[in-house]
Amino acid sequence: MHVETIINTKGSGVYTVKAGEQLDDTVRLLMEKGIGAVVVLDDSGCVCGILSERDIIHALAGEGAGILTRPVRDFMTSAIFTCRLHDTINHCMGLMTDRRIRHLPVVEEGRLRGIISIGDVVKWRIVETETEANALREYIASG
Repeated sequence: MHVETIINTKGSGVYTVKAGEQLDDTVRLLMEKGIGAVVVLDDSGCVCGILSERDIIHALAGEGAGILTRPVRDFMTSAIFTCRLHDTINHCMGLMTDRRIRHLPVVEEGRLRGIISIGDVVKWRIVETETEANALREYIASG
């Protein structure tokens, strides 16, 4: 199974913010939308980072509430990992586990095509495993 399956099912909508936006606006967006991360875009609309709840918590713990008036670029993770539509779910799961990340922007030909979370990957891996098990049962039963 590939990332494209996830994107085609859940949709390609991605919440994004500009790197220069104030952090408190992004915190509100995360809360209002019930999401754990946003993709950060530069002035030309290219992906330049990702800002997660974890990034915000670390910044608050280290510097205090005064950070909320500073720009997103000061706290985003700029060394981001991405995936492509034809990457396998197993590849993404391995990348997320090895790098200890929970979100992967899906980028194809330099264009943001969606985002997947560890929850999406686990859900689809379970579906894939159940499908394989059912196929094996049917094969064995048909004798």
